[in-house]
Amino acid sequence: MFEWIADPAAWAALITLTAMEIVLGIDNVVFIAVLVSRLPAAQRERARRIGLSLALIFRIALLTILAWLIGLTEPVITILGKALSWRDIILAAGGLFLIYKAVHEIHDEIEQNGTSGGSEGLVGASFSFIIFQIIIIDLVFSIDSIVTAIGMAEDIEIMVLAVIIAVAIMYAASGPVSRFIADHPTTKMLALAFLLLIGVALVADGAGFHIPRGYIYFAMAFAAGVEMINVVVHNKRRRRAALQENGLPDRPA
Repeated sequence: MFEWIADPAAWAALITLTAMEIVLGIDNVVFIAVLVSRLPAAQRERARRIGLSLALIFRIALLTILAWLIGLTEPVITILGKALSWRDIILAAGGLFLIYKAVHEIHDEIEQNGTSGGSEGLVGASFSFIIFQIIIIDLVFSIDSIVTAIGMAEDIEIMVLAVIIAVAIMYAASGPVSRFIADHPTTKMLALAFLLLIGVALVADGAGFHIPRGYIYFAMAFAAGVEMINVVVHNKRRRRAALQENGLPDRPA
């Protein structure tokens, strides 16, 4: 069962697969971070924990039915001369859901209709609905992640271990990401733009037009870097203004 431990090629496959799972998990982390930011502070950690736990469960469950997953890549329907598989249909549907969700959230932010609390009944319903949305997108990202991983490793143990490591890193990163988005409202709009971009990429993949993820993640990293600079500059200006209001020097003499 663990013969692969002594095989250097298996370790190389584990490292490569783990790195790929982490990269593919970025989309999952951003989506969960945006959704939980709409919950009261007391509910966010619980929702984040549930979302990432479901991501792990879905991925491991899908690994146990690899034969079925491989069958998802077989064409099942032809539309306008284009043969589509169940994987294509699932990715396109998930992409459309992401586009709808991102556009809806952007509109809500612009119109200032977002709420962060309310009565217990409303909070409970909101929490349940957010978990439901996380389940949907977890399933879409899990299928994309595992189907992409098939062929990179021969042993199921390597795949399961790579998924566990990747989700553990996702869990560690999701907390700071969620808190940063909650503390800096402007970054939420950037995160929503990321989700819109990812949704378009998923729809394109489902339609057979693959957009290399490297381009998308580079654009996301560049935009995030610019936003980090804006946040630092804004904080410095706010701190300087506070010092001036109190009659204190900007820098110690």
